Amino acid sequence: MTEARPVNFGAGPSALPESVLEEACKGLFNFKGTGIGVAEISHRSKEFTSLVADLEDNIRTQLGVPPTHKIIFTQGGGTGQFSAVVLNLLARHRLLHPDLSDEQRVLDYVITGSWSKKAMEEAKRLGGGSVHIAVDARAKSKDSKSFDNIPAHEDFDFSADPALIYYCENETVDGVQFSDDVQSPASFPFHLLPAGGLWPLVADYSSSFMSRKIPRIADHAVIFAGAQKNIGPAGLTILIVRQDCIVDVDAAAKLGAVPVPITMSYKTNADAGSLYNTPSTLSIYIAGLVLERSKKLGGVEYFESVNGRKAQKVYTALQEGEAKGVYRSKVKEGSGSWMNVVFDVLGDNAESKFLAGAEALGMKALKGHRSVGGIRISLYNAITEEQTDRIVEYLKDFPTQTS
Repeated sequence: MTEARPVNFGAGPSALPESVLEEACKGLFNFKGTGIGVAEISHRSKEFTSLVADLEDNIRTQLGVPPTHKIIFTQGGGTGQFSAVVLNLLARHRLLHPDLSDEQRVLDYVITGSWSKKAMEEAKRLGGGSVHIAVDARAKSKDSKSFDNIPAHEDFDFSADPALIYYCENETVDGVQFSDDVQSPASFPFHLLPAGGLWPLVADYSSSFMSRKIPRIADHAVIFAGAQKNIGPAGLTILIVRQDCIVDVDAAAKLGAVPVPITMSYKTNADAGSLYNTPSTLSIYIAGLVLERSKKLGGVEYFESVNGRKAQKVYTALQEGEAKGVYRSKVKEGSGSWMNVVFDVLGDNAESKFLAGAEALGMKALKGHRSVGGIRISLYNAITEEQTDRIVEYLKDFPTQTS
């Protein structure tokens, strides 16, 4: 780049590596030597289908996705999957248990933040089953209404044979995240899941996908992620679906299940190799560039190490500022997100001063989500350790400006 770009700490669409952006510019003019740009070329061409295959291989290899699971690329973002997972897994449950009533088909939701709450609300809106709240983090919060923690294992209450068990691994808005240490009280309580083997476990990994390994990936029925955090531009959604959950939704509809829109059917998309309809070609292309770069750097193991250091530096600086009465974390210790650090800046007009000072130093998009306010520092894969050091230095320096 000919001039320094600002650091984009936004929560999404978020920063992309500069080397990827530069290569993507070339592909917009001439994709793989075809003389045609990637946004113009047919998604049925051998060049593009090869790109899709390479992207799938990179995800499977770097995450260790087992052969029991299909990787599917679709559209609609995480919000689209709020609907799709309900419809597809209710169809599966209908095929397994055709004689149950809708009221007897239970959907378990783990509510730890704004996104899992929205997913649960969509399940209620769609119907076809009864929603059961397996745990609600607000009950354990400081004010009984905020999302500031991951509940302890003993607080979870799963149903005996649910159609799905839903959780969001990282809540972007609220800055809480499940621990990847299965022994941690803030980890997902896999040991409490119903007996019987193939759990209908659904996980939203949108804001942490490819940032570190996914614990017990093989035990998940569906993992989905919008690309616009760690992978690429908005428009691409990545699914990892266990093959027993890729069912004939039309056969289920004949038994009384809610019909599944054709583009939301996991079977339709899997059978078509993610090319049933025209995909987000540019998003897929850039995601492919990002994951090729990731592979060269060392994959998710590399990013897990770097991201751990980045988060530790920011939380340490935040704690130092809290001790001085300048900052206040929005999340209880032990439940903080590696990807999205959220806090308040205390004092009259202090938040505005903090944001203005950061902007003057070339650090943008730090304002928290409109529903919770405060500051949000997003530390996705494209944010380097050197860029993290810049915000850490500012976090340490800002209290001296206000004293």
